Parts: sequence; structure tokens; C-alpha cells
Amino acid sequence: MEATRIIAVRHGETAWNVDSRIQGQLDISLNDTGRWQARRVGEALAGEPIGAVYSSDLGRAHQTAQSISELTGVPVVPHEGLRERSFGLFEGMTFDEIHEQWPDHAQSWRRREPEWQPPKGGESLLQLRQRVTRTVTGLAERHPGELIVVVAHGGVLDALYRVATGQDVNSPRTWELPNGAINRLLWTPQGFTLVGWSDTQHLNESADENSC
Repeated sequence: MEATRIIAVRHGETAWNVDSRIQGQLDISLNDTGRWQARRVGEALAGEPIGAVYSSDLGRAHQTAQSISELTGVPVVPHEGLRERSFGLFEGMTFDEIHEQWPDHAQSWRRREPEWQPPKGGESLLQLRQRVTRTVTGLAERHPGELIVVVAHGGVLDALYRVATGQDVNSPRTWELPNGAINRLLWTPQGFTLVGWSDTQHLNESADENSC
């Protein structure tokens, strides 16, 4: 089977990204900077031979994917398997608020304990990795020899990076996950391979400069 090329994009910025507030699976929209980032991603990918665009069905990712769709002519296919990690009770809070009210949970989170789950339906890191691997593998299997775009979230992309590089879910993160960055992977039946990560050249011009 031919390899499937994957461009994985983190959604554009939201107000909650700026405030370091946990979004999880809450449906938060892009802010002005995020909408600009989404357009820039679309412009950067406009010349790519894209066979399909898949997106988390959460608004911030779907809005980003729509900008890619408008500039490439490829329709967006939403997929709930690409949603951000569920943080249960902690969605809508900052880490400082969590640390103040639930210090034991905050420490488990900070230590990246693989089986720890946020209260009230949150996902563990192991559950997230399993979901992301299953979802993106299933999408890649549909497009052997093609290029697909996957628009998702920081937690999803972090899981993909770890799978592609053979790192455990609790290994310290040494890579960046910028909003609107372009990341490239290959998929074959043997698994994922990292090609390039955190390309932000298309975002070098600031949104403020662009609006002048």
C-alpha cells in the first residue's frame, strides 16, 4: 500500500488560548488573530494536491478548515474523533484555578500520569492516544498515495507527534504546538512517520501588519 501524506494543522487562536483557559471539548470560536491565521494556512496550502480535508467538528477547528477549503476547493469533512481531549470538570478553567481548588488533580496532570482522568468524564492520556491513533489511521487508510489535511487541536497533535516519534504519553514535551502551524507526517500500515513539524513561515507577517 502506498503511503498517505498527512498535513496536520492546529486550529487558529481563540480568546481562551490567550487566557490559558482549558477549552477541551467546549465549542469556542476563533478570535480575530485566529481567523487571520486560518486564512494564512489556506493560502499556504492552496497549491498542494489535497485529496481531502478532515476536521474536528468543534468550531475553532472547523472554522480553520473552512478557510483551507475556500482556498483549495476541497470540502471539509467533520469528524468527532478529531476533537480535543475531554477535560471533564476542568473545561473552562485555568490551570491556576485547578491547582488552587484540586491540588492533587493538578499534580497528576502536571506529572502527565498516563491513566489519570479529569473528573466527570475526562479522558486519560492513554485514551486520547488510542482515539487519535485509531481516527487518523482510519482516515489515512482511505487515501493511499494521496495527501490529506487534518485540522485538530493541540492535544490531538501532541498525541500524533508522540506516536510518530515513538515517545511515551508521559515523556516531557520538547516540541512546539503553535496555533496555525503546518505539520507533516506519513502513514503506512506500519504506522506514522514524522516528516516536518511546526512550520510557521506563513505566519511570519503579524496579523496587525496584515490589517494596516
